Order: sequence, then structure tokens, then C-alpha cells
Amino acid sequence: MKVNRGIVFGLIVVISGCAGFGAMTLEQRYGVSEPRERTLVELPPDQIDYWSEVKPVLEQRCVVCHACYDAPCQLKLTSTEGIDRGASSSKVYNSLRLKAAPMSRLNEDAQSTAEWRQKGFFPVLNEYENSPQANRDASVMYRILQLKQQHPLPQQKLLPETFDLSLDRKQSCTTAGQFSRFADDHPLWGMPYALPALPAHEQNILLRWLEQGAMHTPRAALDEKLIARVQHWEAFLNADSRKAQLVSRYIYEHLFLAHLYFPELNNRVFFQLVRSKTPPGQPVDRIATRRPYGDPGVQRVYYRLVEHTETVVAKTHMPYRLDQSRMARWQSLFFDEPYSVNTLPGYEDAEASNPFLTFKDLPVRARYKFMLDEARFTINGFIKGPVCRGQVALNVINDHFWVFFVDPDVPDYETAVTMLANRSQRMDMPAASNNIYSPMTHWLRYSRQQKALLSEKDLFLSQQMNGRSLGLDLIWNGNGGNDNAALTVYRHNDSATVEKGLLGQEPKTAWVIGYELLERIHYLLVTGYDVYGNTGHQLLTRLYMDFLRMEGEANFLMLLPKEARNRERNYWYRGAEDEVIKYMTLPNFEQDWNPDIDYQTDNQKSELYALLSERLSAVLPQRHRLESIEDAAIRNALQPLSHLQGGPVTLLPQTLYLKITSQAEPQFLTLVRNNAHLNITSMFNEMGKRKPDEDTLDVIPGFIGSYPNAFYQVDRTQLNDFVQQLSSMQSEQDYELLLDRYGVRRTEANFWSLTDPYQRAYRELYPVEGGVIDYSRLENR
Repeated sequence: MKVNRGIVFGLIVVISGCAGFGAMTLEQRYGVSEPRERTLVELPPDQIDYWSEVKPVLEQRCVVCHACYDAPCQLKLTSTEGIDRGASSSKVYNSLRLKAAPMSRLNEDAQSTAEWRQKGFFPVLNEYENSPQANRDASVMYRILQLKQQHPLPQQKLLPETFDLSLDRKQSCTTAGQFSRFADDHPLWGMPYALPALPAHEQNILLRWLEQGAMHTPRAALDEKLIARVQHWEAFLNADSRKAQLVSRYIYEHLFLAHLYFPELNNRVFFQLVRSKTPPGQPVDRIATRRPYGDPGVQRVYYRLVEHTETVVAKTHMPYRLDQSRMARWQSLFFDEPYSVNTLPGYEDAEASNPFLTFKDLPVRARYKFMLDEARFTINGFIKGPVCRGQVALNVINDHFWVFFVDPDVPDYETAVTMLANRSQRMDMPAASNNIYSPMTHWLRYSRQQKALLSEKDLFLSQQMNGRSLGLDLIWNGNGGNDNAALTVYRHNDSATVEKGLLGQEPKTAWVIGYELLERIHYLLVTGYDVYGNTGHQLLTRLYMDFLRMEGEANFLMLLPKEARNRERNYWYRGAEDEVIKYMTLPNFEQDWNPDIDYQTDNQKSELYALLSERLSAVLPQRHRLESIEDAAIRNALQPLSHLQGGPVTLLPQTLYLKITSQAEPQFLTLVRNNAHLNITSMFNEMGKRKPDEDTLDVIPGFIGSYPNAFYQVDRTQLNDFVQQLSSMQSEQDYELLLDRYGVRRTEANFWSLTDPYQRAYRELYPVEGGVIDYSRLENR
């Protein structure tokens, strides 16, 4: 057959034209890309409302992974500002970087979307022409949600190996222009990543909102009563005297991470304390520095309250109450005392990083009581703090320990603290050093400093305590009414939890903390810690914290008789070098020191725990104790789990949320596995120090931890069988059978409806403390 050459040529032209159109870039199709104003004064009738429709879906389905510094590609979906900012291929958590990373704190290090573009963030919303087609084609959010719809998870129990769920996995931060290639390479990587697709009606809300241009009306204005309360506190924090300015600086450097709230008005509207170039009555001009004590670049700093507008997530939420009693307390601590402030301290790193220098004019006892009043918040600073997660800081502590505090009103305590504080004034902190590229050089200097401090402490105590004795009265009892007097810390790999009270089985170790130690921990791990810092900074922080942990543990050991003290110290540090033990020993003082405690048994540590529990009984909360469960049958059924050790415990994830259903209200609990170690003196080879046969399990009513590894649900009638099956596990296959019967895998088709009750219960049980639980650590087993 003879082919008409003209027709062939025409077909080639048409086909080439179609191919050319398919290969057209987004710029060629939709024009120039530039940040868009997405705020509407009034929402058109057919538009999806962000506040009432979109925001709840984002919080329930997207914020569970996209919040804080550990959000994949730094995409924070906790606010409109975060969505507009978009994503970045730069990682905040990078333990191998040689130079400190640029800061990328939302609402702080840039004030507009255009500024974020200059800092390397790329859009996940369409920034080309505003048309439905462009809003679909040029929106990473739209296309990645649609990708999950087109390619749902395989219908199998476990995700395939193509899903990388490791914490330090390589990130694929695709742009709209690269999305087609991303989808071809990773068709199963639609959002939510490694979780089922959203319910159809929720998916439709998000897609319609994105198609319409992702617009929103302005955020609702604050209630006038809240505004008046903010003005009241800003007036208090910005008085003109040097004393007032120094006190406000101290308060700011301890509360800059707090979510402040006014309980008598609204306990779910939170504020942050920030530094501003402008005084109260003028718009806040925020001062953004790498650390809260960084040079502000202005002669006078003002302390202002700004609304916390992001979604509250459990892993960073640290509420702090502001009311009239708080103001009166601060007035009595800092202003009613007769002292003077002649000059205000500067902001040079060497001085500003050391609170004993910066705040030397403030009464020691006042500073300590300020921190003790909300001791859980203070300790939470280095647990939740500026990092969300932090293996470098947290692998320096045991998985489970109790914390007690020295009573600030012990006779002559201020004299002792002043001596130690004066010694600490001559001690460098990691944040003070500009040379962080020789960590071992610094470690040797810290080692010499710590030895000198211990030597002076040894001599001082030997002289001061000669012929005197102290016992349980050394320990703060919360003045009979403050439930911060005893704390429990749980570590879950690279995150941790602080709770009031003495929870779980008796821990291997405990700390006793006084002012000088508490302040050093805060300035090491909170005020002076830089999550964007390089490897040297993080390593120095870890090395320094070793000394502080040992100091807290050594303080606790002082409450034991000499023989028990040595026995416990050797047990806690099995396999450690002799040099380490020296950092926990005061040879002169310990030679003759025995506490004024009448021990009756050979198990003195257990006896001490019981005596301390009795001393603090009036202030120990009960909400996380098994005894708080009203249903005796549930309580009795769970009791055997709280005595498990080794064996089946080693097969469990570290944090397991358990829902017990019945005809009444469901009961929510957490099973916490505590990993045991020979010692924790090295940040490397942690697995080589493990003692799995000593792992313990704690059964805690309510929720412990922000990162559940697994969800379980058990009917009340099956509870005894569940306990029996769990207690008899011997292999990974046994755990798989337990999960088959009671678990909620991340691959469950109805995963969202099964896990939503846990999120609701968390908020209901903790109306002030509650926040969105994080799903980024869910196991794939």
C-alpha cells in the first residue's frame, strides 16, 4: 500500500507537538512561580474553610508525622505559615556535619514565604497561576495525596522492604517539577507515608481545598480578656529597674520554650515568651539569635508574649501556668529580698553561657525555688527541649530512673551552693567554646575541671559536715503540697518522658539534684544546646552530660551506708573503667560519712526507696499507678505484667499503647519496656552494653511517651488471655501471633478509625498537657 507522505509528515508533527506539550515545564504552562498571598478577608460561599474543615484533617492525619525538627523534609503542617513555607532537602538532625547548619525555626528565622524561598525552602503548594488545573499540577501536596489514592498500600501484614522507616533514612524531598519522576520511582510513597490512605471524605476536603488555591481567612483575633492579661504580664516583665531587667532575663532564659497559659481564662490558648526590640504597646519585633542569651544587638531588650499559633503536639508541649499566685510568688522570690544589682551582665558567650556568672546578683535560694516550683517542667526542658528527639543527649541516661531534689531550706544550704556555684563560675560550658573541632581536648579540660570541683566539694563537705549528720530531711518534700517533689524519667531510645511521682518497678538508679546541678543541666541541654550545631558541639554536650549524670547519681548514693554505696556504684557501672568510678567518689568525705538513716535490712537501696516514698507520700500523684484503676478485675489481671523481667519483655517495643474495651468507658494504658545496660558511660556501642535479661516492664495507666511504637486493643473478657500470651512469649514468632490477635498494624485498612480513640483519649485525659501523638515510630512487625 502506498503511504501518503504528507499524511505521515502531518502525523509526526502532531505527535511531536503532543510530546512537546507533555514535556513542557510548569513555567511554560503556568507562568512565573512566586509566593502568593493566601489570606482572604472573606471566604466565598463555595470555598473550603481552612479553620473548620482542613485544619482538623491535617492535625489528625498529617501533623502526626509533620511537626517539629523531625518532620520529613522539614515540612511542618502545624500552621498556615508552615504549609506556605514548604519543604527543604536539608536535614536538621545530621550527626556528621562539620559546620553548624543555618537556622530554620518557623516564625523566627524568616518572616515571609519569600524569605524562606531565599533560604532554600521550596513550595508544596502551587505558586504559579491561580487556576484549578495549576493548583493540581503544581502542588506537591495535591499530587502526593493523589498518589496514595492511586497506589494504596499492598494488602499484606508487613510493608515491603522498599519502605524505609529508620529514623535517619535518606529523604526524598521532591518538588512539583520533579514529581512525575518521584511517582515513577516510588509509586507506593504517597502520603501518608507508610500508612493507609485517608478516609475518602477527608481526602476530598484536602484535595478540594488545594484545588481552590489553599486559601484561608485570617486567624481569629484573641479575646479581649486574654489581651488584657498579656498586657498585665508584659508590664510586670518589663519594669525599668536593673533588678527587674535581670530577673526578667533569668525568667526568659528558663521559660523561652514554655507554652504559657492563663488557667482562669482559657487553658488551651498558649503563648511564648520572646525577646523583642519593641516595648509593650508596639508590634513585636522579635530578636532571633542562635541561643536565647545571644547578643540581641539592641541596648534594651523587652520581653513579650506572643500567641503560639501552631498545632500543639505532645512531643514538644510544655505548658506553664501564669496566674496571680505565680506573679505573687515571683515577687516574693526576687523582689522582696534585700539585694541590689549594680550593673547588668553582657551577652558574650563565655559569660552568658554560664548562669553562675550572669545571675550572680540574684539570690541563690530564689533561683533554686523558681526552678523547683515547676521541677517537672524544668527537667522536661532537656527531655523535650529544643530538639524533639536527641539520641546524643538522651543516650547518656538510663531508660528508667527516679529524681529527687535537695531541700532548698536545709540549714546552711545556701552557703554550700554558693561555694559550688563559685567553683562552677570557673567551669567552661560547651556552648562557651568556639573551638568545637577537638572534642577530646575539651573532654580532658572538662575532666580536669570536674576533678577539681569534686576535690573542693569533698574538702568542703568534710569540713562542714564534721560531727553533723543528715538523713531524709536532706530531700525536698514539696513543702507538703507541691507534686513536683519526685519525678520519673523514661527513655525511649531517642526520646523520653518525665512524669510526676515514682512510677514503675524500683529503678536501677536514681538522682538527687541540687541547685548547682540543676542549673548546669539546664544551660547545657536547653539554653546552651544548638540543635543545628555540628558534630563537635553535640559530642561535647554528650561528654559533659556524663559528668552531670554521675554527679546526680553520686548524690543519691550519699544517702546509703558506705558498704551499700560501694556495692551499688560498682553494680551501676559494671564493665566501666576505674577512672569513671572516681567521678562518683568523694574519698575524704565518704570515709567517715554515714547518713542519719536507720536501715533495717541488707537491701538498703530498696529500703531507701520505700522511706523516700513515705516521706513524699502527701505529694505523690496517683494517676499513673495501677491502684488508680477502679475496676479490680482489670487491675488484678494486669498486675503480673508489672513484675516481668527479661524473656518476653525483650520482644516488646519500648512504648506500647493498650486500649481495654468494655461496656463502660475504655481503659487506656501504656506498657513501657526499660532496656537494661551494664553501664551507659559511652555514646558508642550502646548495644554492646545491653543486658536484655534485666529488661523490665512497667504497666502505667494513661499515656507515657509521645511516640507509640504499637497500638493494642483488648476486650476486657480477653484480658487474662492477653496477659498469659504476652507473658509466655519466647520468640519473634510469638510476638507476631500476639500482634495478629490484639495489635493494630500500620497496614490495617481501618487504621485511622482504630487509632483515633487513642488521640481523643489523650486530649481528654490531659486537657492542659494533651497534644497530638506522633506516629513516626510505629513499628512494621
